[in-house]
Amino acid sequence: MRSQASQRAQQFGGFVRQYTAGLNTRELRRLFDDDAANAYAVLTREMDLKPEPKGRLRRLLFRARLIFLGLSYKLSPPRRLLFAAAIVCALLGLLSFHYEGGARRVSVDFSPLNYLASIGALVFLLALELVDRIRVRDELEVARELQSELLPHRVPDLPGYGFAHSYRTANEVGGDYYDFTALPDGRLALMVGDASGHGMAAGLVMAIANATLETALDLDPSPERVLALLNRTLCRTGTKRTFMSVFYALLDPPSGRLDYVCAGHPYPLLRRAGSAVEELGSGGLPLGIREPLPQAVQSTVLAPGDLLVLYTDGLAEATDPTGAEAFGYDRLAKLVAAGGPPQAVHDRILAAFDAHVGAEPLRDDLTLVVVART
Repeated sequence: MRSQASQRAQQFGGFVRQYTAGLNTRELRRLFDDDAANAYAVLTREMDLKPEPKGRLRRLLFRARLIFLGLSYKLSPPRRLLFAAAIVCALLGLLSFHYEGGARRVSVDFSPLNYLASIGALVFLLALELVDRIRVRDELEVARELQSELLPHRVPDLPGYGFAHSYRTANEVGGDYYDFTALPDGRLALMVGDASGHGMAAGLVMAIANATLETALDLDPSPERVLALLNRTLCRTGTKRTFMSVFYALLDPPSGRLDYVCAGHPYPLLRRAGSAVEELGSGGLPLGIREPLPQAVQSTVLAPGDLLVLYTDGLAEATDPTGAEAFGYDRLAKLVAAGGPPQAVHDRILAAFDAHVGAEPLRDDLTLVVVART
């Protein structure tokens, strides 16, 4: 008997450990702080909100009504009816009606049957919503895999140059984009972009940029032509909120000449062999804002020992767990100034980034590309 009880206790303990795997106090605290606030904002964002009443009870009832309506209107009509029926069953589980002398009296009484019906309806409704979410997640995973195929998986085989690169997404699908393409004439096209927004919408803009870049490189890889075609495509296929910051450059490997355009993108950092750090760019609007959108082409030279760092704003603008301090462009410049091989510089920046944000999830996509002339 004792061995059976001990075995059952071990099985139960194993189930508890498996059920709570990955749980920590930070995530549990976020569930009731950040997640609850975000859920309330999402559920009530389409409502005509009135000022909250004074008094704790009235304010509690006011918010409960908003949450109920917000949950209801996010459901399909049949599921909305099921949700309302479950709430009614829960309320009826507390109230009982008695007739005495022809008069109806209402009293508070516990009705297990009504509560079981309410719980059953809510669990069934939760299962339906989870199935929908799993299907969407599976579709997003396919989109993520397709998107990863659009990004470079190998560094260019370019004698005299070294490369390091990485890409992280805040959601299943990201809006950052980068590419380096060796052209038939020996030059190398470099591009880093950041589409507006997050998730699937930004991912679609990223896919448009990829297709347009491949077409533009076949027609004319010069910076002004490539960005003009990309800008025209975004203006014609997107909305007013569809835009993309871009840094595009054309590198001539033998001479190190770099012709580039920075359209609303964070300025890349160029570390000279003597450790001085320069910013490449002079401002400008992101692509997709209006057409035409003239861009100023600038030039520099990557000399032996120079190192170029391209990135998106998800790197410099990421905050620490308190949300009070950003990673910052100055910190990034100091990390770049330390120099070293491309992979070492890349890893040093990401190590500092991870130490800065801690266990906080990414709030924006992050791209980092390091190019060095050895």
